Amino acid sequence: MNRLSIILPAKNEAVALADLLPGLLDAQPQAEIIVVDDGSTDDTRAICAACGVQCLSSPYSMGNGAAVKRGARAAAGDVLVFMDGDGQHDPADIARLVARLDEGYDMVVGARDWGSQAGVGRGLANTLYNWLATRMTGHKVADLTSGFRAVRAGRFREFLHLLPNGFSYPTTSTMAFFRSAYPLAYIPVKAAQRVGKSHIRPFKDGIRFLLIIFKIATLYSPLKLFVPAAMSFFALGLGYYFYTFFNFHRLSLISVALWSSAVIIFLIGLISEQITALTYRRDGNP
Repeated sequence: MNRLSIILPAKNEAVALADLLPGLLDAQPQAEIIVVDDGSTDDTRAICAACGVQCLSSPYSMGNGAAVKRGARAAAGDVLVFMDGDGQHDPADIARLVARLDEGYDMVVGARDWGSQAGVGRGLANTLYNWLATRMTGHKVADLTSGFRAVRAGRFREFLHLLPNGFSYPTTSTMAFFRSAYPLAYIPVKAAQRVGKSHIRPFKDGIRFLLIIFKIATLYSPLKLFVPAAMSFFALGLGYYFYTFFNFHRLSLISVALWSSAVIIFLIGLISEQITALTYRRDGNP
């Protein structure tokens, strides 16, 4: 197995890390372990020092995604494993993720079941995100927001410029891998109850997740968004035209405006499709 780097973004997770890091050292004694301290105000750095684990500290909080990017740049391994620093993920599952990579995949994601969701609301939201992402990509997305994943380092670094600094780097990386035709697999995992309080705000971050899905969908396949929107506007214009023609025997300007909007939306979709193709070019070649 190539050298393995395990990256844990952490913000005020000292209590969880005190139990998690010894377990990681036992499960993967040869791995490089990097804790990226996202501006923590607790004993995160002291815990890492006591365990002999490398800790990259930020002077202030830059976000979960920023911590992931920093860790990915600093890691020396050919294979990167990302896991949350809150104690939800089992170090024993790392071997399963890495073993699946050896079957020809470039990314393997630990997919949580319903019992591992943090409440009914979060479970329903994740189910919706998975369904939307599946529809947009045409690939089965079992867990769009899982932060537990193993990936080939070179592949992952190709998309660092796309990753947001806040939450939902898993969303972006998953969609980017599908768009670039890099094989991705899911394996079922059990996620324990997190230690401490979650940093995710369900309503605000839920809206943000949905916005990111649509944002990444425009990078993945813009026409899947723009064509249905254009057809909807055209259908509305046609329906209103029939209404005004049969009732008032005239063509309404509203119908014309809706048809014009449909054409504009479709043309924007075509331009976006070309921009997407340019975004994923490698060294001047498609």
